[in-house]
Amino acid sequence: MKKAKSDDMRPEYRREDLGPGVRGKYFKDYMHSPFTKTLDSWPEARIRGLIAGATNADVTRALGREVLHPEDLAALLSPVAAGRLEEMARVAQRLTRWHFGRTIGLYVPIYLSNVCASDCTYCAYSCHSGSEGERRTLTPAEIETECQTLAAHGFQNLLLLTGDHPQAAPVDYIVQAVALARKYFPSVSVEVYALKEGDYRRLVDAGLEGVTLYMETYHRDTYDKVHLKGRKKDYLNRLGAIEAAGHAGVRRLSIGALLGLYDWHVDGFWAALHARYLQKECWQSAVAVSFPRLFNVPARHTIAHPLSDKELVQLMLALRLFLPEAGFNLSTRERPALRDRLIPLGVTMMSAGSSTRPGGYSHLGDSALEQFETEDRRTPEEVAAAIRRAGYDPVWKDFDRAFVE
Repeated sequence: MKKAKSDDMRPEYRREDLGPGVRGKYFKDYMHSPFTKTLDSWPEARIRGLIAGATNADVTRALGREVLHPEDLAALLSPVAAGRLEEMARVAQRLTRWHFGRTIGLYVPIYLSNVCASDCTYCAYSCHSGSEGERRTLTPAEIETECQTLAAHGFQNLLLLTGDHPQAAPVDYIVQAVALARKYFPSVSVEVYALKEGDYRRLVDAGLEGVTLYMETYHRDTYDKVHLKGRKKDYLNRLGAIEAAGHAGVRRLSIGALLGLYDWHVDGFWAALHARYLQKECWQSAVAVSFPRLFNVPARHTIAHPLSDKELVQLMLALRLFLPEAGFNLSTRERPALRDRLIPLGVTMMSAGSSTRPGGYSHLGDSALEQFETEDRRTPEEVAAAIRRAGYDPVWKDFDRAFVE
């Protein structure tokens, strides 16, 4: 590759093979992640072929390896491996305890705004979802009231969420929300629309620790079909944003596929590759994977690829063996009984007492539209008690405030 001056680094040029140092220098103006080359090297047909052709010997080899290859991951996602979940569970439990101990971190979300300009067929917040309920964006005073209410429960980890609408919730507003939340919580993360590296740096300067950004689905045709309009329709921009957050100094990066949009074997495989890529590219950040499963969707959306509880378990176990150092997040989308059973199988973080409507904790927004109906409606104290019954310690704060600051 020819050497170019910085003012010659146009987007079409920067899409070529740039080394990590160059990517870090120019990524703030360029959102298309080099991870696309990894995706291109693992097309769907190749993944399906490996999964379909996996044998018991392949599964045994994967179970015995300390560091798994992508081919091993395919074997663990295969129908053959579905008959060996107990063996996988024992390895997954051992790895999780080795890296994370007998602890489960607790976090809670605050929805700042349910106003959205994107049209995602599966989401109640979508501008054309047909869902009923008030559209609202919390004022700074209301954000503080919500924070005070949740802090009283003992939470130390907070996730702030918005719809995909930069006018309703501009970056300045999110920066202010992070600063307000840091008065009450030592760890504050956001799950908002895709930002540029410079915007993530502003949030870090305001006290941000984590960014959650689901790709929703890595399958490009499906991504295009379920995202009808808005900024979120840009697949490459969405894919690159989490990497931009890492380069901006965000300490915790969380990704995931929205399970049910596409075949879980394939999306799960790509999500695992993405997590491993981020662990290497953004090595100063801790990487976590979430497993959100579609249940309650607007009437216009059909869940084309539902997965069973057993399939969810297999996916989590396979990814735990492939990503032993990654955190695993489990939200209140899942039923209480299933969440309790999943605790020993690789989970490291759980939400509790969640509301998916702005103002839902202090009853400021009881008429506001919620994004989805939660399945686990237990109080934070009840979730903590369930964690203890499983033989684990619920952790409200797993770091020192001085370290974060």
